[in-house]
Amino acid sequence: MMTTSEIVLPIGNQKHDPAWKHCLMIRSSGRTKLKCIYCMKLFLGGGIHRIKEHLARHKGNAACCPKVPLEVQQAMQHSLDGAAVRKKRKIKLAEEVGHLIPAEISAVAGEIDPSSNSSLQIVPINEMLDLGTVQIETKEDGTAAPLPRAAKSAERVRKRRMKSSSMNHMGPSPTLGNDGSWVNRSNSARAVDKEHVYSSIGRFLYEAGVPLEAVNSVYFQPMVEAIAAFGPGLDLPSYHDFRGGILKRSVEEVNLTLEHYKGTWSHTGCSILADEWSTMEKTLINFMVYCPEGTMFLRCVDATEIVATADTLYELLKHVVEDVGPSNVVQVITSNSDTHAIAGKRLTETFPTLFWSPCASQCIDGILEDFSKMDSMIDTIESAKSLTRFIYRNVPVLNMMKKYTHGKDLLPPASSRSAMNFVALKNLVCLQDELRNMVTSEEWVESPYSKKPDGVAMANLIVNLSFWMSCAAINRITEPLVRLLKLVDSKKRPAMGYVYLGLYLAKEAIRKEFVKKSDYMPYWELIDWRWDKHLPRPLHAAGFFLNPQLFYSTQGQISNEISSGMLDCIERLVPEAKVQDKIQKELNYYRVADRDFSRKIAVRARHALLPAEWWSTYGGSCPNLTRLAIHILSQTCSARGPERTHIPFEQLHNEKLNFAERQRLCELVYVRYNLRLQQRHFLKSRCFDPISVDNIDIVDDWVGNHPLFSPDADCCSWLVFNQPGPIEQQSEFSLDEVETLMSALDDDAIRGAGRGIEEDDEIKEEEDNQDGTTFT
Repeated sequence: MMTTSEIVLPIGNQKHDPAWKHCLMIRSSGRTKLKCIYCMKLFLGGGIHRIKEHLARHKGNAACCPKVPLEVQQAMQHSLDGAAVRKKRKIKLAEEVGHLIPAEISAVAGEIDPSSNSSLQIVPINEMLDLGTVQIETKEDGTAAPLPRAAKSAERVRKRRMKSSSMNHMGPSPTLGNDGSWVNRSNSARAVDKEHVYSSIGRFLYEAGVPLEAVNSVYFQPMVEAIAAFGPGLDLPSYHDFRGGILKRSVEEVNLTLEHYKGTWSHTGCSILADEWSTMEKTLINFMVYCPEGTMFLRCVDATEIVATADTLYELLKHVVEDVGPSNVVQVITSNSDTHAIAGKRLTETFPTLFWSPCASQCIDGILEDFSKMDSMIDTIESAKSLTRFIYRNVPVLNMMKKYTHGKDLLPPASSRSAMNFVALKNLVCLQDELRNMVTSEEWVESPYSKKPDGVAMANLIVNLSFWMSCAAINRITEPLVRLLKLVDSKKRPAMGYVYLGLYLAKEAIRKEFVKKSDYMPYWELIDWRWDKHLPRPLHAAGFFLNPQLFYSTQGQISNEISSGMLDCIERLVPEAKVQDKIQKELNYYRVADRDFSRKIAVRARHALLPAEWWSTYGGSCPNLTRLAIHILSQTCSARGPERTHIPFEQLHNEKLNFAERQRLCELVYVRYNLRLQQRHFLKSRCFDPISVDNIDIVDDWVGNHPLFSPDADCCSWLVFNQPGPIEQQSEFSLDEVETLMSALDDDAIRGAGRGIEEDDEIKEEEDNQDGTTFT
C-alpha cells in the first residue's frame, strides 16, 4: 500500500533494464527507494539489480517475491543469465587489451589509411573501451593495467563496426589526425550530413503519414537532441513498446503533472469546461478542468443522445462535477444553447456554490458571424475575398505580392472562420500601400495576369479609395470584438477580470462609428441577444469590481449591474452567513483603499501584477475577501480547447473495439490531449501558412480553389512558389491581448465601463440633446 508520505517518481526513458517495468521509484523521507509492484516490498539499496534478483526468486542478496508471475520470473532469470555472460566477455576483452602497450595501439591505428575507400571503418579506442567506467594504471614497465569493467563487450564492438560499414553513405566519419587524435571533417562535409539528416526525417514523415505539423510540437526538438546525445547503437523501441511500457510511463508522468494542478484548486478554484463539437455522425464533449496553473483533460464523452434533452445533459454534468469535487468548482462552462441553459440552471440548484456560464468564445464568434451577414458589411467582405482568392490561386502573383509586402501574408492567423473575416480585413488595410505599389509597378503591367479580367478587377479594387474606407470603418467597429475574442481564448492569463470591460469597449466603438442611436442599435441588439440570451453573468461583473486596475480608475462610480453581480457571487460562492458578513466589512477597506491596499507599493502594483496576484500579495488584512477575489479572478471564460486534429476521439467510441484495446486507446487519447494542452500552455508562437491544408477550414473562403488541370498548370505549380522564410512566420500570440487592451485606454473609458453601458448611453443622449441633436 502507498502511504501519504510517499511520492511516485517518473521513470525516465533512459532506463532500459526490463526490471524497471515491474517496480516503482518512490521518494520518501528524503530518500529514493524502489518498490516491487507485486508484493509491494520496499528496497532501500541494491539498485535495479537487486529488484531483478527479487523477481527472479534468487536467494541470498534479496528476498524472493511471493507474488511474481511465472513469465516475469523467467524473463528476469534470462536477463540475469545474459548479464553474467556479458560480464565474462568484458573481463576477457579487458585482459586482452591490458597486454597492449599504448604505443602499439597507436601504431596499429596508423597502419590503416582513414582516407581510403575500404569498407572497413576505424573504430576509435574510446569506442572500443567504456572509458566512462575504466581506470587505467601505468606500471613501472610502461604497460597498461586495466581495472575490472575496463571495456565494452567484443560483440558490441563487432556490431558497431558492421553498422558503421553499412552506413557509409550517410556521410563522412571522423578521421585520425597527425597527432593520433580523432577530428571531424570540414564544415562543408557537415553541411552535407545535415541535409542527409533532414532527408531522413522527411522520408520517415512522408512514408509513415505523420502530419507535417508534428514538427511544430515543442517535443520535437528534445526528441531529436535525445537521439543525437545517445549516439550510434540505440536499440529502437518496438511497436508493442510504444503501446505498452512507454505509454504506461507517459500516463504516469502526465498524472504527476495533473496532481500538481489539483493541488492548487483549493487556493484558486477551478472551472469545468465542456468543449462540445460535432462530427459527421456524433456529438462529442471533451471535459477539461481549468486553473491558472494549467488545464487538464478528463475524458471524451459520446453525447449524441445525451444533448437531445436537458435531463440527460444535466445528469452528465452532475456526474462530472461530483468527480472533480463541488467544493473546488467555481463555474461550469458549456455551449449556450437552450438545452444547455436549462441543464445549467438545474445544476446550480443541485450545487448552490457554483455558477453555470455559457462559453464566451462561442458567443463572440456568433456576434462576428452575425455582423458579417449584415448588408453594411457583406459586400465589402466579398470584394476583399475576391482580391485574396485571385492572388492565392496564381503562384506568380503570390510571389509578386510576397516581394512587395516583404514576405508578409495577406491572411494572418485566426481562431475561427468568423474571426478570419475581420482579421483579414484589418491586415489588408495595413498592407494597402504595398498592394497599391504592386499593381502600379512595371512588373505587374508586363505580367500576363494584368490583362486577365480577374487581374484587372483586382487592380481596380486595390486602387479604389471607397473600398479601403469601407474596410477601415468595418475594422473600427469590429476590432474590439476581435480583441476580446483573443483575450478570452488567451492562456497567458485568466480573462475573468477584463471581459466586462472588453464588451463595453465593443459597444462604445460601434456607437462612436455610427453616432445616431437608430444606426448603432441593430448592432447592440445583436450583441445583447448573443451575450445576455439566457441570464446575467455575475462572475464577469464581479471580475471588473475586483480588478484593482479597473475598480480604482472608476473613482467610485460603479453601476448597479456590477454591484449586484458582486453580491450574487458573495451569496453563491460563500455559503456561510458569518463569512458573508465578514466579506461585507472587508469590502469597505477595499472601496476606500484602506490598510495594506493604501500602500504606495500596492498602488503601483495595480498596473503591474495580475489581479489575483495583487490580492494574494496585498490582501492579507482582508483574508475572506481575498480568498473570494482569487477564486473569481483565477477563472477562464471560454470552454474552447486546443486543436483536436490527429487525435482518435471518434475511434474511441467505435462499438467494434475490443475492451482491452478501448482501454489502451483511452489512455493514448488521455496522454496525447493533455500533452497538447501543456504544449499550448508553453507555446509562444506558431507558423501559419494560409494555403496549407492544415488551415483550410478557416481560410477556404479567402483562398479559394484552383482546377487541378488547367492551361496555367505549369506556372501555378507549387514548385515555382517562393517558400516562406523565417520573416514570414507570423504569431497569433505575439502580443499579450490584455496589455494591448489596457495600453489603448484612458480613465474616461474605464469610468464609462464602471457606470454601465445603459447609464452611459442616457448621459450621452442628454448631452447631445442639449447641443440640439435629436435621436430618432
